Amino acid sequence: MLFLSIFIIVVFAVLYVVIMNDQRRTVESLASQEAKIIENYMIQNQQGNLQDQNQEIVLAGVDQFFYYVVKPSGELIMGQEDIPQLRSKLLLQIKDWFPKKSETRKVKIKIEHEEFEKDIRKFHDHDELRVPLNRKDISLMIAGEPLFYKGNFIGTIYVGKDISDVYHLFKWVIVILIALTIVFFGVALYISNLMSKKAMIPIFKSFKRQREFVADASHELRTPLSVLLSSIDAMEMTIDTEEDDFSRKLLFSMKDEVKRMTSLVGGLLTLARSDTDQIELKLEEIEFRAIAEKAIISLQPLAASKKINLTLTSPEIVKAKGDPEKLSQLLYILIDNGIKYTPDGGEVQLILSNKENELRIQVTDSGIGIKKEDHTRIFDRFYRSDKSRSRKIGSHGLGLAIAKWIVEIHNGTIQVNSEIGKGSTFTIQIPISNITNKRV
Repeated sequence: MLFLSIFIIVVFAVLYVVIMNDQRRTVESLASQEAKIIENYMIQNQQGNLQDQNQEIVLAGVDQFFYYVVKPSGELIMGQEDIPQLRSKLLLQIKDWFPKKSETRKVKIKIEHEEFEKDIRKFHDHDELRVPLNRKDISLMIAGEPLFYKGNFIGTIYVGKDISDVYHLFKWVIVILIALTIVFFGVALYISNLMSKKAMIPIFKSFKRQREFVADASHELRTPLSVLLSSIDAMEMTIDTEEDDFSRKLLFSMKDEVKRMTSLVGGLLTLARSDTDQIELKLEEIEFRAIAEKAIISLQPLAASKKINLTLTSPEIVKAKGDPEKLSQLLYILIDNGIKYTPDGGEVQLILSNKENELRIQVTDSGIGIKKEDHTRIFDRFYRSDKSRSRKIGSHGLGLAIAKWIVEIHNGTIQVNSEIGKGSTFTIQIPISNITNKRV
């Protein structure tokens, strides 16, 4: 479209220059020819004063709107115009103008129809108003030629050509070019849309194969990881870790890494399934406080290991409608995330409430906080605001992406409010009604 626009501008500019140059040459030629006619007339009649002889000279060029012969002092000697009522305005356009060689003027004369009606009586009875009522102005191109008699400068002839039709032509050209631009744009848009769809087919297929590969690989990795974890547990039972400190540290390190890999594979499998139609959302009327209490109890040892005060603030009954397993996973992700990023001795609080037929969940921590520019990106897959610290605490950048997905399949919203060094608050709102069983 950029090249098309440039092409149209160039075409219009070239057309404008060519046509206007042709009009300029025409009016200059008229002025030159009529100057020679007047000079020849004066030579033949041995008369350097045209004041009394103007009726014998007839100047009528093709497409000529007016001609005036003016003395050096500015006094009009002779002349004629297509619309006599415009004489005063035309004379103003050439007043004190002594054109140089190849110099022209483009002027626009406004037509006052009411003024013509009032002044028509000043002209002969046979003079009629010659201006169509739909004409508001007339565009003219004016040229001038000096007149000489026996080497003496005796005046200037001015010739004006009506170029209003040329400007009307330019307006139609603009309209046509704009129409062509719109047509070409529509055709180009249609073709590009058609081609993009064809081009996207192999991309969609490749993306689908990639998702299937991630899901299959994650599923297949869960079994060997479970075997590894069981083997490590069995080794802990057979090895005297109190006497062999090196073996103890090695086993603990292996166990932590296997757990971390298991968590990563589980997250990948969840997200891979979220991109397909394999997840069935089972909605139930549930009492959510019981789910929250279970999550708090399960994560209490992790919080205690960092001396973090983990609390639950909730009414006795909190209604909810959703998939209990996934909503429980949502709580585990948010609370675990708060504990991980809160320094020792901090606080993590879970707040539940029912408000306006919706479940409201807030998880607040006194942790390191999140940069404002990262507030919208932390829900992206594998995105970590502080990569070095995230690796240290075992974060893969998948938890919040899964949390957002769980909230969205429940038609809810999740927001974060955080400041660096002051902690973070995640707020989730999930409607209790208007949710139906569906496949996601």
